[in-house]
Amino acid sequence: MARRIAAGAAYGGGSIGLIGAAAVGVFLAEVQLAKRQVGGGTAPVPPSADGRYGVAFAGPNDPLRLGLLGDSTAAGQGVRRAGQTPGALLASGLAAVAERPVDLRNVALPGARSDDLERQVSLLLADPARTPDVCVIMIGANDVTHRMPATQSVRCLTTAVRRLRTAGAEVVVGTCPDLGTIEPVYQPLRWLARRVSRQLAAAQTIGSVEQGGRTVSLGDLLGPEFAANPRELFGPDNYHPSAEGYATAAMAMLPTLCAVLGLWPESDRLDGSRREDILPVAKAASQAAREAGTEVTGARAPWALLKHRRRRRLPAPTETEPAPHPHPDAAHGRP
Repeated sequence: MARRIAAGAAYGGGSIGLIGAAAVGVFLAEVQLAKRQVGGGTAPVPPSADGRYGVAFAGPNDPLRLGLLGDSTAAGQGVRRAGQTPGALLASGLAAVAERPVDLRNVALPGARSDDLERQVSLLLADPARTPDVCVIMIGANDVTHRMPATQSVRCLTTAVRRLRTAGAEVVVGTCPDLGTIEPVYQPLRWLARRVSRQLAAAQTIGSVEQGGRTVSLGDLLGPEFAANPRELFGPDNYHPSAEGYATAAMAMLPTLCAVLGLWPESDRLDGSRREDILPVAKAASQAAREAGTEVTGARAPWALLKHRRRRRLPAPTETEPAPHPHPDAAHGRP
């Protein structure tokens, strides 16, 4: 199914559905029940985390430029401090590994679907002199909940990856999370949500890798943590992650973000002891969708590398930690 979706996206196929028509009635009924509980609280507006990180590493080299695109998860909805957002966590981690300052620009929009990526990419590429060195895209959940055709969703994502790669930016995609892990979602919606989320994640992987990007499956990465510590890992709206949840996701993506820039000590050589392998891209995508935290990167077509990079815990922020250094353009009201 993932290969059919990706092929439909690449060659202009029709709207391949993620669930059968017979399930739609049950699905919609369960959605209405879930909506009464999910989002019962109010998520704060995501704090702006744009700016320069790692100012202590200032030196002769220009700062690395990091762009973040996507939906509310990429924007950091659900937390109140800029330093708790995924963008800030990734920028701080990247600066520490690279020992260079990192300029972060986050154009993600809460509620965005994949068809908003065209606008977001245009914002990042508006000034050719400031093209990001690397971009992180986190998108897909709203595509599922708003029943966006899967082929359209993947087509929008692959177009965004292609534009960024053509402009010279490396791209890491955090694929669609497993919506079946959300606590108030009950059966059979939980099973359906898990199935469609994984199908979309696998199709996103195929499309992104074929355009020269890398992917990290978010999947049910937060599932065990949500189940064990729901009050700690959920934000105040019972839907978006809390600060601890975002830190867990950022910790999974940071190794790939650093590896794509040649900064991570691990190479792309396979380690059989960690179940790493080289597989046809569709099979690698399917396997990654089933195991959160798995990286997929392209090899010689039609093959892909399946990696499980070692994670490093992000440094715990302290009360004396300096705030992000504002970027020079911030004073001019840049979007």
